[in-house]
Amino acid sequence: MNSTISRRGFLKQSSCAAISSVSILNTLLNLRLSQGIANASVPAAGEYRALVCLFLAGGNDSFNMLVPRETSAYAQYTTARADLALPPEELIAINPIGQPGYYVHGGMPEVASLFENGHASFVANVGTLIEPVANRTQVAQNLKRLPLGLYSHSDQIEQWQTSVPHARSGIGWGGKMADILRDTNSSQVVPMQISLDGSNVWQTGNDVAEYSITPSGAVALSGYNAAWQQYQDLQNAMSSAVDSQLAQQYNNLLSQTFNQRKKQALDAYQVFAAASAPALPAGITFPNTYIGNRLAMIARTIQGRNALGAVRQTFFVQRGGWDHHDEVLTTQGAMLPEVSAAIGAFHAAMVAMGLQDQVCLFTGSDFGRTLTSNGRGSDHAWGGNQLVVGGGVQGRRIFGQYPSLLTNPESGPEVNPLDTGRGRFIPTTSCDTFFAELALWLGVSRNQLPLILPNFHYFHSITGTEAPLGMLV
Repeated sequence: MNSTISRRGFLKQSSCAAISSVSILNTLLNLRLSQGIANASVPAAGEYRALVCLFLAGGNDSFNMLVPRETSAYAQYTTARADLALPPEELIAINPIGQPGYYVHGGMPEVASLFENGHASFVANVGTLIEPVANRTQVAQNLKRLPLGLYSHSDQIEQWQTSVPHARSGIGWGGKMADILRDTNSSQVVPMQISLDGSNVWQTGNDVAEYSITPSGAVALSGYNAAWQQYQDLQNAMSSAVDSQLAQQYNNLLSQTFNQRKKQALDAYQVFAAASAPALPAGITFPNTYIGNRLAMIARTIQGRNALGAVRQTFFVQRGGWDHHDEVLTTQGAMLPEVSAAIGAFHAAMVAMGLQDQVCLFTGSDFGRTLTSNGRGSDHAWGGNQLVVGGGVQGRRIFGQYPSLLTNPESGPEVNPLDTGRGRFIPTTSCDTFFAELALWLGVSRNQLPLILPNFHYFHSITGTEAPLGMLV
């Protein structure tokens, strides 16, 4: 059942703050109707693509999510991780094409299966960078520009969602994509960017912002009937009063604009509710978990894409709780299975719809975590490992460079130039490289990448033709 607010409460409120917690406010204040930065070419008839961002807020300890299996590399892992190392019997072996063997966390059997069947890949040691950084000397001696607030949750979450590590920004790279691509959708009633976790930076553009929904769907006004309902005299009367208010013309510009946005919000609700109402294909079930319920709603929204007039969409889910300074093994052992089971169900739903190559899910997180233990868990670090599923992914591969897991001693000779201390690894793949691959796949042209990723040119040629990572086709 959809969440509601009372119509009486709505009519009594004259300020936007009174309805700030529901999706109607996102439409009232954030649905901006000015022209985008540039128009993209119209997709071929029937073509559809969507990106799903699953953000693991808090900093996922991803070196226990993806573990090297080769004998010497695994020995480095166990030496560095000490009490945080997982034994082989608590891991699942995977076999990347043309690379040494790896393990995934034992709580991720669905992800392991997707990987082995060619539907998923990992991006290794990816993180925020302004420009390439080769070694810890460049960090220690300030020879390279480094991201602001490098180990800060708030700064790094912002930078993962903006790809602007050199300055504070409230405009996300997903929102900038929407500025460019939104006119490829035949209807703008419901924006192309849909969030299951409220307002976020990633989907906020210069001219657009997210449409926020819940796992149950869009949020409506309590008791409002868009059409006359038999035997519902009170509701019909109240609905008529709302419609009358929305039909008014106001001399005050602010009042008139607010009234127009209210109408747009109700229109968006009606369209979205109808489009997302049909049940998913028979046999598709999602786990009743935080992530599972959100990915189920995304699947229903994608199923209703034609009714929404959408050929390009982005979706945002944020699952918090990954800041494991203590009890990392126990807590992650409970949380990674939730991620894996929900992703497995989501991919099965896309297969049932025939869209497994047209919908790409990727993970992000604030940062990686220290390879070494603090005695109870791990601390804030830099580069980490991320997952990509579906979307024509070149599966069974580890993209980027998985780092040596040797850690430098506190004193003495350097053994790993990427270790800035305690296994805080300098990223070998920049967020710009990772995000550019996703943006190009969604339909952004290469010459538009600087509008989205201002530091892309430090890592790749704007005029070149090579794929940033080669992970999507």
